[in-house]
Amino acid sequence: MNNFKAAIFDLDGTLFDSMHLWADIDREFLGRRGLEIPSDYMISIAHLGMYDTALYTKKRFVLNESPEELIAEWSEMALRFYSEDVRLKKGAAEYLRQLKKKGISLAVATANGRQLFEPALKHTGIDRLFDAVVSSDEVERKKGFPDIYLLACKKLGGIPAEETVVFEDILLGIKGAKDGGFQTVAVYDETSSENEKELRALADRYIYDFTEMLE
Repeated sequence: MNNFKAAIFDLDGTLFDSMHLWADIDREFLGRRGLEIPSDYMISIAHLGMYDTALYTKKRFVLNESPEELIAEWSEMALRFYSEDVRLKKGAAEYLRQLKKKGISLAVATANGRQLFEPALKHTGIDRLFDAVVSSDEVERKKGFPDIYLLACKKLGGIPAEETVVFEDILLGIKGAKDGGFQTVAVYDETSSENEKELRALADRYIYDFTEMLE
């Protein structure tokens, strides 16, 4: 990677070791309705914000509840985990603090809702390290497009995309960032490991954990 002035981080599956939680929630949520998780469901929703995930789920499974009711149910199931139990990926906190000491501007770009990521950032002790936070709900086009990362750059004071690195665990996130002219680092996560070959080919760098980024 070239020298960079800003770094943008996804949360679930990138900084947070949390994707297993959503698999558990989806399994319980659909199980309550006598349904099983389709093999492509997690990949289909990984780049969406909470509201669009609710719309997709409602349509796919022909559910009677409103999107707002689905979000409320998911949030209730997830809030305790994000407030009390969520853990950072190996080396993540150290790397964030290293970047901060070097004067690198830091931002979050997440598909998760504010009601969950705010307590998670506080619980893990990294909330004060970030200069900007952007949710997918703030942009019309979701991950797979560069919009969320461009908005993060705007919130960081207009740092150019080519001087910014995006850290993501999903293929659509890396693709959207590359299309926006960003440098990219793909981060291994078990839930996206089936796309490792494609991630390695597309991203500027691929890491298994953040200790690989420490100086």
